[in-house]
Amino acid sequence: MKKKKTINKDPGLFFLFCLLALWLKTVVVSFIGFDLPVQNILDVLLILFNPIGSLILLLGCSFFFGFRLNRTILVIIMTVVTGMLYADLLYYRFYIDFVTVSILFQFKNVGGIGPSTFELMKGWDLLLFVDIIAAGMLARKWDSGRLAIPAKRKKQWIVAGAAMLLFTAGLGLISSSHVFSASYNRGQMVKAIGPYNYHLYDIALGFRSPIDRAFADKSDTASIKEYLSDKENDTSDLFGIAKGKNLVLISMESTQDFVIGQKVNGKEITPFLNKLINESYYFNQIYDQTAQGKTSDSEFMIDTGLYPLSGGSVFVRRPENTFNSLPKILKKNRNYYAASFHGNDPSFWNRKQMYATLGYDRFFAKADYRVTDDNSVNYGIKDIPFFEQSINRLEGLPEPYYAKLITLTNHFPFLLNEEDQMISTANTDQEVVNRYVTTVRYQDEAIKTFFSRLKAKGMYQDTVFVLYGDHYGISEKYEAALSEMLGDQPNQVNHTKYRQIPVVIHVPGHSGKTIENLGGEIDIRETLLHLLGIETRGFMSFGHDLFTRKSEHPVIFRDGSFVGDRVIYQDESCYDKNTGKEIAPEACEPYQETVRNELDLSDEIIYGDLLRFMRNH
Repeated sequence: MKKKKTINKDPGLFFLFCLLALWLKTVVVSFIGFDLPVQNILDVLLILFNPIGSLILLLGCSFFFGFRLNRTILVIIMTVVTGMLYADLLYYRFYIDFVTVSILFQFKNVGGIGPSTFELMKGWDLLLFVDIIAAGMLARKWDSGRLAIPAKRKKQWIVAGAAMLLFTAGLGLISSSHVFSASYNRGQMVKAIGPYNYHLYDIALGFRSPIDRAFADKSDTASIKEYLSDKENDTSDLFGIAKGKNLVLISMESTQDFVIGQKVNGKEITPFLNKLINESYYFNQIYDQTAQGKTSDSEFMIDTGLYPLSGGSVFVRRPENTFNSLPKILKKNRNYYAASFHGNDPSFWNRKQMYATLGYDRFFAKADYRVTDDNSVNYGIKDIPFFEQSINRLEGLPEPYYAKLITLTNHFPFLLNEEDQMISTANTDQEVVNRYVTTVRYQDEAIKTFFSRLKAKGMYQDTVFVLYGDHYGISEKYEAALSEMLGDQPNQVNHTKYRQIPVVIHVPGHSGKTIENLGGEIDIRETLLHLLGIETRGFMSFGHDLFTRKSEHPVIFRDGSFVGDRVIYQDESCYDKNTGKEIAPEACEPYQETVRNELDLSDEIIYGDLLRFMRNH
């Protein structure tokens, strides 16, 4: 029997090979895959150095607790670390964000493993795993008798790893003094302390929620009350025009504002919405403010007037909290009945439990619909049969009612049967963008069908309709193709403009008007209460009435970026809103305190469950 050849060298060389391989691919992914913003030489040094300390300590677990280097454990650690890096890369490719522990526990709510995930994979991704194969082959050949690690060498590696961690943390604080206090800016944090240290820090933050709630008391609401007391609540002549009417919200899945009035191959993408806008209040500068909770974040902002959490979804993480929600306000002030309609499983985004917390009287979910293979695609029942089957249930609700209908067909990766396509695909080099046009057009036809049926049943005239895009559909990954389709130049101004969603409020009998006030999804609740004639002064809400919203108040995104009346702050850079050119950071500084205040105070309310201490929320 032929004897297997072994390598008789210092095991430190094998360890060093594994360390260098992991470091190299982490740096490459950080620069190319994550496209972390590099503004100076310090940023370059951070990206180069920040993985080293954590990798030394992680890989060191293969010999810190024994007398020898355990080759099997070392390869397993390499595999786990690479898997973590690849998960971050896949998630980042679509969401331009980083995975959090919270979102991992909600994996099924971000699509799980399916068409959405495979759409994001690339052939060259296999290169990320080559070093693991090489390490496995080397491990088999290394002489087991040569794997002893002296105690002195162990101490040296531990000291080196810890020193590198402290060194890079110091560099991170020099780069940004708010790197830890503004941990919601995950891009800044990953650049400052590295992807692996970020995940450790994220795990530590996960303990914040129960601790904050346990130690919270009524005194914690004082600073929030003081801040919100300064919020201006101007009243327009539209106050109360919808008093007593039924309220129907239509959440338009992944619908961005650029589709309004846009044509592809000479045909309108949204012919019905274009017509409806002429007879409605159309807000054309409203931004998607969702975070990792996507549709659930959109629902949360509209129902509560609070910002979503930076990691995970409030629907999943804090469903036991007390909230002064839109259903509760309408029930208390106008005796409304509240119902939500969605053709998906009630456990998705934990809606069943959260809707009970928010005060909904009824949730019509998948089991309440006739769902078949023929009337379903992608994530569930198609929008046209969804609206058709919802009519009878809507008709049976006691009036006045607040009804929220959540569409589903226009969901990434935008799949639709050929017989349902009412417009030809776009002609770009990205199939995702091309298909998006067809699913938006289908959704538009479904909404047209819904309005027609309501009119035929006499359910239209005494109802206020609110249609809004819940979040973006075309992520930054595909924006080059989107710019090509729209004839835009790829720049920061257009990138920010693509975050706009349509918000349409249709009050039968009222003429149409385009409102160009700056705003976000968090402002929708305040606007609706204004139209319904309900005074909101004293409410713990960060929203503003869109009819009277002041332009100097920024639209705040969950990662700490924002849009002001003249500036855009994104990726730690300040831009002129008109020209798109990068300008001095001082131009954005007047907004920074407001941004940090509102995000921090909203988090305090949620993590501390502070509304339980207040009678008038």
